[in-house]
Amino acid sequence: MKYNVVVFGVKDTSENIVEFINNTICPVDLVITISPEVTKKNQVSGYKGLSILTEKYGIPVHEADSYFLTDEKTQKFLEENEFDIGISMGWQRLIPASVLDRFKYGIYGFHGNCGYLPFGRGRSPLNWSIILGDTRFNLNLFRYDEKADSPNVFATEMFSITPHDDIRTAQYKNMICSKSLIHKLLTAYKAGNITINTESKDFDSWYNKRTAADGKIDFHDRTRNIYNLIRGVAAPFPGAFAMLGDEKVTIWSAHPFDEMIDFSAYAPGEVIDIFDDRPIVRTVDGSLLINSYECARPIHAGDILC
Repeated sequence: MKYNVVVFGVKDTSENIVEFINNTICPVDLVITISPEVTKKNQVSGYKGLSILTEKYGIPVHEADSYFLTDEKTQKFLEENEFDIGISMGWQRLIPASVLDRFKYGIYGFHGNCGYLPFGRGRSPLNWSIILGDTRFNLNLFRYDEKADSPNVFATEMFSITPHDDIRTAQYKNMICSKSLIHKLLTAYKAGNITINTESKDFDSWYNKRTAADGKIDFHDRTRNIYNLIRGVAAPFPGAFAMLGDEKVTIWSAHPFDEMIDFSAYAPGEVIDIFDDRPIVRTVDGSLLINSYECARPIHAGDILC
């Protein structure tokens, strides 16, 4: 059987893109995802099972038994069918050459950073951009090869990262730009005119893999760095956290409070006061107002977060 347009994905954002393509551009002929069992072995923030797309739209969904698509079931499925073009959204693993070679016009995915590929290759680029305080994001739609985030760029769109964004609102902007880029790609595909730019004057740099443990807050740090970390790993990611004795405090939302009031009588990490159940915590250069947190017990004035 021949599948013209195929989407690879494992998240709620993947479902959103499938619905966008299917409802506004052209039919999606196949979705390739991973089985729920695979998620037990792989950390997938924002995972969503996509088998529901068959019920909603009649789109076939292939559930791979390997996130790297190397399982026997998937390899057999790929060998027995034909494929035109693939689009990856929320697929956080390299796609092997054995799969790439099965697609006549290639498989395309997204990667971005504050600069231009190959700068900023690697993991969690949108999270890192917020954490590092970047104020813009260049989103590239590029053709996959065996390497990570190669500069095989079809098109690029840019959006701003404001001080008010967290990772979720940045994802909204990312999705808006992704849809525009996908529309351009599928228009070029239908016209038989996909042009790829492989020339770049930029240099290689890499974002490292992030884990839940990397969300640990150091209140001896500057307020802006703590704020950027909190918003960079907010839901649907694991969240930033500190310890209150033996209890973990996950901080979902916060913002800089004041940098002029004299808080020298308090230690960094000490809770200065609480208003409307919202703790104010001393930082090295000011203070932070915690808007939303989770902990096994309430936070009190005088508590030390570390």
